Amino acid sequence: QVQLVESGGGLVQAGDSLRLSCVASGRTFSSYVIGWFRQAPGKEREFVAAISRRGGSTNYADSVKGRFAVSRDNAKNTVYLQMNSLKPEDTAVYYCAAEFVSGNYYLSNRPYEYDYWGQGTQVTVSS
Repeated sequence: QVQLVESGGGLVQAGDSLRLSCVASGRTFSSYVIGWFRQAPGKEREFVAAISRRGGSTNYADSVKGRFAVSRDNAKNTVYLQMNSLKPEDTAVYYCAAEFVSGNYYLSNRPYEYDYWGQGTQVTVSS
């Protein structure tokens, strides 16, 4: 069981940067892959990024490659999403999610494979 709380969203202009944080509760944080997803009004939830248990591997959606970076600090039970060069099309509610994994695993981009979700934080990018 893990509880997730996102923070760091806000209103920014195109080209600006934001850093989102996802703070988790629980003693087994390092057993979870953490994914970031976003959902804009009228659209389905889409994958943004994911990070492995110890942070050694990452995966990104094509739309954010080169602009976003996900990292984690397991000692602080926290995952970050650094968002640079923001575009209006990045406007969405951003969610972090945790997937319990053991043994061999991969960084899933499928929302239904994640076990726990935060409540989301709004990111709005003006043109």
